[in-house]
Amino acid sequence: MKQFAELVIYAGRKHSGPTGPPPIWRRLFHLLAGSTVPAAAIWTPEREFLIALAVLAGGAIALDLTRFGVGPLNRVYMQLMSPLLKTEEEARLTGATHMLIAATLVFWLFGRDVGIPVMFFLALGDPVAALVGRRVPGPRWKGKSPGGTIAFAATGCAIAGVLVASGALVHHWALWPSAAIAALVELAGIPPDDNLTIPLIAGVGMWAMGA
Repeated sequence: MKQFAELVIYAGRKHSGPTGPPPIWRRLFHLLAGSTVPAAAIWTPEREFLIALAVLAGGAIALDLTRFGVGPLNRVYMQLMSPLLKTEEEARLTGATHMLIAATLVFWLFGRDVGIPVMFFLALGDPVAALVGRRVPGPRWKGKSPGGTIAFAATGCAIAGVLVASGALVHHWALWPSAAIAALVELAGIPPDDNLTIPLIAGVGMWAMGA
């Protein structure tokens, strides 16, 4: 089990290079691609949506595992996708792959009423937290600002309000605390990747609250 976990997280090898904040193109891709998943869930029949999501997640995992085993392919991939990738993703699943895995799990396990809001929390709240957090002075936790956490939670609440007001979701009180849960998970930086842990933990919390 430990060896399998290391394969998924690190592709069997550790990366020791510099890490640093992702470029602006990665933030934009995160926002647009991440929002596409829950938006598609609103308009696409559930069965077809779940099948497509599982296929995309499986394809992303297969691509990552293939490039890990073929050095030249991995180098070309990292060069072509460099504006969208962190340096350490040369040796681990990409953030996009983690996002697709999380989306597949939350929609299959908890349904659209949970999957839609928590994936929007990730897609929109995470970039807002990063932008605000870097500009707000004050204490830091693991390099992150509580100001960014507040911005994340506020963004999540705004998203929940828009979804309910537009009729995309039926109101449930769990929407509001789940936005706060997602923000706290982002602040905590729980491994292996925020794109996986934020929607999963917020989704479990929302489900536990009866959503």
